Amino acid sequence: MHMLNLGILAHVDAGKTSLTERLLHTVGVIDEIGSVDDGNTQTDSLALERQRGITIKSAVVSFVVDDVTVNLIDTPGHPDFIAEVERVLGVLDGAVLVVSAVEGVQAQTRVLMRTLQRLRIPTLVFVNKIDRGGARCEHVLAKISERLTDAIVPMGEVGEQGSRDAYFTSYAAARLQAPLLDLLAEHDDELLAAYVEGRLSDDRLRAALVRQTGAALVHPVFFGSAMTGAGVAELICGIKELLPGADGDVDGPVSGSVFKVERGPAGEKIAYARMFSGTLRTRDRLTFRDGVEGKVTAISVFDQGSAVREGAVAAGRIGKLWGLGDIRIGDTIGVPRKSPGEERHFSPPTLETVVVPCRPADKGALHLALTQLAEQDPLINVRQDEVRKEISVSLYGEVQKEVIQATLADEFGIDVLFLETTPLCVERPVGTGTAVEFNKKDANPFLATVGLRIEPAPVDSGVEFRLEVELGAMPYAFFKAVEDSVRETLAQGIHGWRVTDCTVTMTHSGYSPRQSHAHQGFDKSMSSTGADFRGLTPLVVMSALREAGSQVYEPMDHFHLEAPADTLAAVLPVLAKQRAVPQTTLMRGATCVLEGFVPVARVHELGQQLPGLTRGEGELDCVFDHYAPVGQGAAPERSRTDLNPLDRKEYLLNLTGRVGA
Repeated sequence: MHMLNLGILAHVDAGKTSLTERLLHTVGVIDEIGSVDDGNTQTDSLALERQRGITIKSAVVSFVVDDVTVNLIDTPGHPDFIAEVERVLGVLDGAVLVVSAVEGVQAQTRVLMRTLQRLRIPTLVFVNKIDRGGARCEHVLAKISERLTDAIVPMGEVGEQGSRDAYFTSYAAARLQAPLLDLLAEHDDELLAAYVEGRLSDDRLRAALVRQTGAALVHPVFFGSAMTGAGVAELICGIKELLPGADGDVDGPVSGSVFKVERGPAGEKIAYARMFSGTLRTRDRLTFRDGVEGKVTAISVFDQGSAVREGAVAAGRIGKLWGLGDIRIGDTIGVPRKSPGEERHFSPPTLETVVVPCRPADKGALHLALTQLAEQDPLINVRQDEVRKEISVSLYGEVQKEVIQATLADEFGIDVLFLETTPLCVERPVGTGTAVEFNKKDANPFLATVGLRIEPAPVDSGVEFRLEVELGAMPYAFFKAVEDSVRETLAQGIHGWRVTDCTVTMTHSGYSPRQSHAHQGFDKSMSSTGADFRGLTPLVVMSALREAGSQVYEPMDHFHLEAPADTLAAVLPVLAKQRAVPQTTLMRGATCVLEGFVPVARVHELGQQLPGLTRGEGELDCVFDHYAPVGQGAAPERSRTDLNPLDRKEYLLNLTGRVGA
């Protein structure tokens, strides 16, 4: 039995969840098709998903087509939940990208297709809603070629589009030969030679299509309707024949990846993991993330639409694991797997907001609840300001606020409000700065010597820690304490933002060797400990960073704006007011296409203004691109949540208070 882990992706409301219901009904997993509007679908299990009619968390169901078992993963389409999609991509063998025959290629469709192509995930395109009024299949096909990829081949034609009687008919092999040959020959010279020599058979052409689809070089396009079922049987055949199955050695070393974590009825953690190699069994002990260990107490695998208890989960399959109390999303199980699927595919959150409980007595419960939500979505990044007594979370967009608010109310009984949403900036060092504190000299209260140099590094390189001292100069644990403290301290720079794109070099080191009095034990007051290095390093980091200087950078989106050409005069002044800078302008018939950059902080307002400026015809597609220096006025400040190593006296008092507590 072959396995296929399949993702369904699309712009919001293109019909992903409805297509999932139709697929499950067609293959006999469910007897009755659920409705997104009625809130009774198989994969939308959260109350808010049923209420809003959108998918928020990825959901897994399973079905069998002949000798292929398909694990079908329905993912969110709203850009505010793109992190959920990101986690799924690393476990996919193939994907179906759903495009509406009415709305056509939309902003999120472009983002998803670019990512699928970059990761070389084999992808079929399904043009949905051919039965809806306003369906324009030929127009949408042209837009897919123009805006997504020209490496597409329609697998059939639509009849009676725009009506309940709309149908899809697969092309006969003879009809497919010409368009397939043109497309496939670009990557297969032998195929073209076989055609010229008159020895190209339909079977050979089909085999080439299967091979190139599996290599993500071409993308077959199917048409249909999730509501009426038109074209769905043909899509299922395409999934079975054209997409490659899961590979992996069931007898090899255990290797897997956790892409989802939820809590069961009793509050227990349940991890969803894709196994890439080996076989994981109940009662196996696992090591993951910095040596953390856990024992698997129960396993479920997906079969015929639901999860069933099994004693093991093998390579290629997706399992639900119990017993791993410290597991997190993104953790590797067993041997790490080097794969593009484990890298970040989408931008990090670029917005932040403060969460305020309606009842002041709920402050403690709110922090605990948000911490549990962060287990399911680490990018929420809960941040507590002890001075202002505020809790903030990271966001992709405004809709995500509603989800957090509803989840806190429904699952934890906590009503909350949100303060203004602000952009998440970063800091980068401007020049080079050095600082050193010597053991037992000057006002250094720690039994440690730490010297550091901070200098700029290439954009997107993150933070690199280097040694300019001998590794054997002191115990390794002390070097590790310094490196960990450097990274922790740089989470809040001079202006309070995360410091990135820099190299930190340790230039000086020293410690007081372990000492003890006669007939007595180890004397902590005379001997260095890891706490000395963890306490001293933040002061040295901030001294070096202050000397280097830092510049605050704000997040910038790349925008793609299409609007009627006669509305350009009204659009341009608004772009300028929102600090959006067009880089290119292109006329495409009666449509003007603008591309450029806009601060993330202005995207929401720009999106609200655009419909009124363009008679509702404007399309705005924004995706994070880079960070740019904050220009006008003073650099924005972010309140500190650390012990404030910028102020030596305050830091030492705070540290003493924490140690005492």
